[in-house]
Amino acid sequence: MKIADYEAKFAKSCEGTFFHTLPQELQAFIHTKALELRLSHQEIRQLVDMAIDFRMWGKGSLADFWDKTGLEKRTPKQQKQAIMHRLREVHAAFEHEANDYSELTPQKIKAPKIRLSAEPKENLGFGLCPVASPKTRCCNLLTLDAVESCGFDCSYCSIQSFYNEGKITFDTTLREKLEQIRLDPNEFYHIGTGQASDSLMWGNRYGVLDDLVAFARKHPNIMLEFKTKSDNVSWFLDKELPPNLLFTWSLNPQTIIDNEEHLTASLEARIGAAQKMAQKGALVGFHFHPIVHFQGYQEAYGEVFQKLIDTFDPAQVVLVSFGTLTFIKPVLQKIRRRDFQSKILQMPLTEAAGKLSYPLSLKKEMFRFAYEAFKPWHKEVFFYLCMEDHTLWKEVFGYEYPTNESFEMDMKLSYMAKITGIKKG
Repeated sequence: MKIADYEAKFAKSCEGTFFHTLPQELQAFIHTKALELRLSHQEIRQLVDMAIDFRMWGKGSLADFWDKTGLEKRTPKQQKQAIMHRLREVHAAFEHEANDYSELTPQKIKAPKIRLSAEPKENLGFGLCPVASPKTRCCNLLTLDAVESCGFDCSYCSIQSFYNEGKITFDTTLREKLEQIRLDPNEFYHIGTGQASDSLMWGNRYGVLDDLVAFARKHPNIMLEFKTKSDNVSWFLDKELPPNLLFTWSLNPQTIIDNEEHLTASLEARIGAAQKMAQKGALVGFHFHPIVHFQGYQEAYGEVFQKLIDTFDPAQVVLVSFGTLTFIKPVLQKIRRRDFQSKILQMPLTEAAGKLSYPLSLKKEMFRFAYEAFKPWHKEVFFYLCMEDHTLWKEVFGYEYPTNESFEMDMKLSYMAKITGIKKG
């Protein structure tokens, strides 16, 4: 193939990749090597992805791993095959090792420019959890999208893949829409508000908390959950609250918060906020989702688990959930598009119910460790796996649910008992 023709092929192969986000010297290196070895369309795209991953993971430049040792006497085609094979092996080895966050340079992520928008929405985002899957055990959570999009910057988050970046939308007709929801008074409902945005980071902007608390007060047969990575609970502290509110915090060791959960409250601040709500008499809960595998993860998570056990009365703790990193391909692309350091994709991505996640064997190890650490709470708090393969339940908890409906029923009975306990108190 003539050089001019290959140059056109190279440019075409780079389309749809994030080649142009790489430093100029690395772009030039990839271009030179592609031309020299006549890399195929697929090989060019793989090279770009590996170059991005190595830089993101703090492993250095792709050029550092370009090894031609012992290949001098081989044909260009044989050299290409051997070099690409070696690079794939290096990449796979990094994926399977426990992440070492000391390899990353501390970075300050600037808060993005956010435009707050208040407008009447045509429909209320209210329905079954959007990530439910028949291949995983699901609690049939109902989600209520009071706000769309998030102002935090968690590297692994999928929210920004579904909404306009930089725009946070509040519904000016939220109260009217909540009034129109028809619920069976003989049924009990678990409704979450933290799927499309963080539940508490915006406080009571545009009266969103006023509307949601009024909705919970009107319907005592619901458990309305506010899920957050913030410490923004001040609005609630001087209010008389109905007993069917649940305040839950997504927690991780500070290492993960520093490197992957940018702009969120610190671990200490989150636990402190949960403590304030528990002291007020509200029900609280904790989500360890995602649990991230890294060097020293058991010690780091173990300290968090013990802190909760030492701080909270399990009578006020409704739930503890476990889950881990799970990606759809658009989120992978979004992460690779960013020029930042993160270990979040340095993991063995395996197929999991149509998505990509850790292998089941590693999940079992992480979840069993977490559950055993909470042994003092086993009889008083509801533990569950969030959107994980149903086969893991028996391995982790020693029991399993045959259907999503049986899981949902057991969860709701446990939640109702907690609400009843708060009423009596």
